Amino acid sequence: MEVSVRNQVLCASGKEGDSWNFKGPTSGSSTSEWLVMFQRDEEQMVPMSLSDAREQGYTFDMTDERLVFRSPYGQPESFVAMVNNIPVEVVHATLFSRQRWLVIMMDLVAACSMDQGTYEDNGHMVFQTPEAPYTGPDIARIRVGFDGTFQDGADVAAANDTLEIRIPLDVKGGLRKSFASGSLYEFYTFNIYLEQIFEDEEAETRLRLRRILTTPLLPRPLVTQNESIIEERVFQVHLLDVPEDVRLVSLQLNGHEAPFTNSCSVADVVQPSQGHGYRLKVSFDHPAVIQQYYGMYRTMQYSLDINFTLSVMPENELFYHSVSVTALAGPSPPVLDAVCSDSGIRFTADHWAFDFLWSLGVGSDTLTPELARRRGYQMSNDSQRLQLDVPVYSQGFQYKEITLKQFLGTFEIFVQEQQTSTVQRTITKTCPFPTSELIVCSTDGRMTVVADLSEITPSGATPATSHLLGALCGPAEADNTRALFSLPLNSCGSKIKLREGNVIYQNEIFYTKDPDDLEDTDKRLVVQCSYPLEGLHRLFSMYRFESDNPGLGSIFSKLAGGFRTTALPGPVTTTKAPTTPVARRTSAAPFIKRLGSNPGVRYVRVSKHGRKGVKGWNHVRI
Repeated sequence: MEVSVRNQVLCASGKEGDSWNFKGPTSGSSTSEWLVMFQRDEEQMVPMSLSDAREQGYTFDMTDERLVFRSPYGQPESFVAMVNNIPVEVVHATLFSRQRWLVIMMDLVAACSMDQGTYEDNGHMVFQTPEAPYTGPDIARIRVGFDGTFQDGADVAAANDTLEIRIPLDVKGGLRKSFASGSLYEFYTFNIYLEQIFEDEEAETRLRLRRILTTPLLPRPLVTQNESIIEERVFQVHLLDVPEDVRLVSLQLNGHEAPFTNSCSVADVVQPSQGHGYRLKVSFDHPAVIQQYYGMYRTMQYSLDINFTLSVMPENELFYHSVSVTALAGPSPPVLDAVCSDSGIRFTADHWAFDFLWSLGVGSDTLTPELARRRGYQMSNDSQRLQLDVPVYSQGFQYKEITLKQFLGTFEIFVQEQQTSTVQRTITKTCPFPTSELIVCSTDGRMTVVADLSEITPSGATPATSHLLGALCGPAEADNTRALFSLPLNSCGSKIKLREGNVIYQNEIFYTKDPDDLEDTDKRLVVQCSYPLEGLHRLFSMYRFESDNPGLGSIFSKLAGGFRTTALPGPVTTTKAPTTPVARRTSAAPFIKRLGSNPGVRYVRVSKHGRKGVKGWNHVRI
């Protein structure tokens, strides 16, 4: 508590009936010595020196303009009085000193409201103090502040000789704190700073008080919003209105601790005016999500009980907030993981709920143990896990970006509905593999070959000087032993052979000194692609080629003593049309060129029925 007066008025004339009946200092004291005497309930206490008063916690300061008296609350010399039904703590001190034959006295009264404040449901703290807490002049001005500085923000109203100060919870200078006890609560603290200025014709008196007001514990409900996205098959739950001193520490989904992964993620949400929040996303396919299938409606109900564990900082007091969400959507197709290996691609999947609804497909075929065995896949399927190992040269692979160093192999698996065979999800994996020897026959009529030419290379020659039947069709890439050729089937002197329901496109790789004498050498590699006639839509039309199925490629050596087949893995692509394998063109060797002197056939139509049963080979030179 603090009271101060202007020191220009040091003494007022005495009035009859004053209550100041005390004896002054003894005649042996110094004329400049000041003493203080406290009064309590009209009881005059023994005077003491200012130094003794300071030892008891009182402060008396004299400046050029004012005399200031400060007192802590609850001093032995203070007392409590009721003013307008408000308890007021009072400290009444009289300063006096004898100056020669003159006694100077100053009467100081600090009287401050002891009201603890009242919280109103509309979000205000109300503090009351008497307009005139003790007998004295009328009030002239009022100022209110917080944390020791005067500022705006509180409303002051006077009624029935009482000042009512209404403080909003969000006033500048107020303090807020969270508290956890089973649920989340909060309270607000205000270090109120109040000044009342009284004036009359003799003095200006300022009465100041500081008091800490605290609200009761107020419930602080957190807000949850379910904004799940059915189209993306994901639960999206917002936890909002989280105070700044509260943090999320862990998360449980249907009773299980939830690590943050791709199928379960938490992100911060900024709320400038109301603390902060969190956005939780959980995939319908998360293992913790409960699924219930309604066969009549072909609908799945997904259910999730979420338990947020939060902590009040810095005390680390824990509390919990729970919410349950559900969503109706179509059944969720299973998810397969795929990884590359040295020899192929491995697909794995944990068994999913209601697996009778789904089947896996490769191209247009349903994946069964029999299909896997026929195509050379390694498949294991028990009650816990499905695993499928697909060797790199198995049927169903697609090949692209073939170079002498490596190529990319791609394999696709389809997840389809069991009843309708409608594809719901595609799992595609592309892996790099080292290139040794291979031949790829694509559905758009291109042959890509990587061949080892060491067996047919003459002394002093290199694979870079080899060529096809079209002498100007050299390799796109070459090293010391191998060459890479990529050509349209109906180019570079290729031959067409029709035999028993198949059309075969054949070319040869060899060396010759004379481009006009193709019989100059008897060492060459024969490369060919074979396509079933029933899958061909267009054999030739303006050099275009279309086939339902990729061709079967082979390489064999043509030597003086006959033919020798080269043992190759023989990549065979899926019956689904793959991306066209095209060799990477480099500046080290020329790309394939068409023979200008021997234009290709414009259009040839072959009936698969007309050729059935025909024996022998039919050659068409391109």
